[in-house]
Amino acid sequence: MDTTPAPRIAVIGAGPGGLTCARILQQHGITAAVYDRDAGPDARNQGGTLDLHADNGQIALHEAGLLEEFFQLARPEGQEMRQMDPAGTILFHHVPEQDERFKPEIDRSQLRDLLLNSLQPGTVRWDHTLQTISGPAEGPRQLHFTDGTTIEADLIVGADGAWSKVRRAISRATPQYSGVSFLEAWFHNATTQHPDIAELVGQGGAAAADGDRGLFAQRNSGDHIRVYIIQRVPSDWITASGLTHQDTNGIRTHLLERYRDWSPRLRQLITDNDGPYIDRPIFALPVPHAWEHNPTVTLLGDAAHLMPPLGVGVNLAMLDACELALALAHHTTIDEAIHAYEKTMLPRSTETAQLLDGAANELLSTELPDFATADHH
Repeated sequence: MDTTPAPRIAVIGAGPGGLTCARILQQHGITAAVYDRDAGPDARNQGGTLDLHADNGQIALHEAGLLEEFFQLARPEGQEMRQMDPAGTILFHHVPEQDERFKPEIDRSQLRDLLLNSLQPGTVRWDHTLQTISGPAEGPRQLHFTDGTTIEADLIVGADGAWSKVRRAISRATPQYSGVSFLEAWFHNATTQHPDIAELVGQGGAAAADGDRGLFAQRNSGDHIRVYIIQRVPSDWITASGLTHQDTNGIRTHLLERYRDWSPRLRQLITDNDGPYIDRPIFALPVPHAWEHNPTVTLLGDAAHLMPPLGVGVNLAMLDACELALALAHHTTIDEAIHAYEKTMLPRSTETAQLLDGAANELLSTELPDFATADHH
């Protein structure tokens, strides 16, 4: 009888990556606790829609035993994509085949619920904001939370996103502003309240750009449409323009001047939105980003390789999570598992990041990349 104590695994972050890691570990009989700063699963909006690719995100869901449930929720029609010029002329229009399943869309909230509901009760510990990590590199490690509690772990998995606290334990790298900013706008009850925009966007997405400015509209479930107004601007462009983030009318007037030469139909994506804008400057980690091996700490997803939003973020995070969980299931020690995982993950993330290096600027190219693959915050 094996009397070796089970490893104490702490996953920081209950996003798709962290939840996928915990789910696949549980599928192999390994216990992991997930700690998240949110007060609960419904504490905040989870963001827009994203697509899961057959060659990464869907692989992770297959290992998690959730792929068929995903297809029941996903929207294959969301793979439709229209690419236009600023005059509104359609340059490219992809209509998916009826059985096309390479990258169907799903709302982030639906994906998160699918993963959350698959976990053993009590796996996610809400309202736990990580403050610091202490203890020797060989372990055990102590995680100190802002509420004063401390837990001990044999492995800490940083799945805590762009501004990861776990990353600080093994890397000095910090995200840098890309020079491109997204301004998010929402349209609700699109079919009845915004029929012209609903027709413009179709069942998937529609994009246009002129080199310095871009618009990307994205169909979400529940008859919602989310729009990203994309600009090459300083990160503080709103305050530098003498505006505040709450000044919706002032921002709109500023944007209409910026987009004055665009077609009136596309300018509706700026003027007709419901509610305020949300400022989302785009940050990325240096390329390549690597760290000295640590036997008790590793990273996945944006914590490891934050990149511009061109459709790889969640997919890579879930593939990272899958490969880490399988390595832990199939290796004798945590150290061996981390070595095996990082041997694959780090080169892959570096290669992908190099391909996308500068891609934040390509978001504004008149030859836009396929925005139907884009996943966003």
